[in-house]
Amino acid sequence: IPGFSAGEAVTIIPYFHCGHCIACRSGKPNCCTHIQVFGVHMDGGMCELISIPSYALVKSNGLSLDALALAEPLAIGAHGVRRAAITAGEFVLVTGAGPIGLGTMAFARLSGANVIAMDTNESRLAWCREKLGIVFTINPRHENVAEKLRAITSGDMPGVVIDATGNIGAINSGINWLAHGGRYVLIGLQKESFSFSHPEFHKREATLMSSRNATREDFDRVITAMINNQVQPETYITHRVPYDNAGEFFNCFSDPAFPVIKAMISMR
Repeated sequence: IPGFSAGEAVTIIPYFHCGHCIACRSGKPNCCTHIQVFGVHMDGGMCELISIPSYALVKSNGLSLDALALAEPLAIGAHGVRRAAITAGEFVLVTGAGPIGLGTMAFARLSGANVIAMDTNESRLAWCREKLGIVFTINPRHENVAEKLRAITSGDMPGVVIDATGNIGAINSGINWLAHGGRYVLIGLQKESFSFSHPEFHKREATLMSSRNATREDFDRVITAMINNQVQPETYITHRVPYDNAGEFFNCFSDPAFPVIKAMISMR
């Protein structure tokens, strides 16, 4: 493959697109009408041999395999931040402190935002404060969200709200935390219909947008941030398991109560 050599470390953009639909022609292959997401619509990396389109390869630029494994989830957050068009000094509320939400917070901060993290898991909020340096955190189970947000923003409320929960209750509530004239970005995916008050949406003249997957531009942004040490991908790796024992841990890793951010399977 031109530009690559045998044995070279790479990561991939796992959203395989058709190249000719309206989305692809508009430079948005991340929402191709015929998209095949590796590991979702088709078998993923747990195979002895995989075949990847050459256009999906991303050079390592000297980054470690650990860092390359984190590029994709971080790129999803970076894409959502780019969709939000954050300006320096804005207050940005990110709901959901899972891996995608944490990446969203990191790149929102790099965009100059004053980030507010919201989650119902206290250990995740502690991780935000200790590892990402997030000053403002909210647990909606223990605090009045509207009062806390008004106190943080001096009454203005956040100019951007980004949902990274995929939880229907959180999505429906998000409009209530948005400043007038603000942008509401949905990264998290919910299979049900979501709804909120039209008057609440209308009086804000709010902008509602979804954010799906990521593009090469977002991967390049992530790779550059890693190289410049603006993002430390290894920080997100909280657990490591050997390949031979990985199956024993799958149920644990998918349990919301288990304190995992990202788990890495180590090959022999």
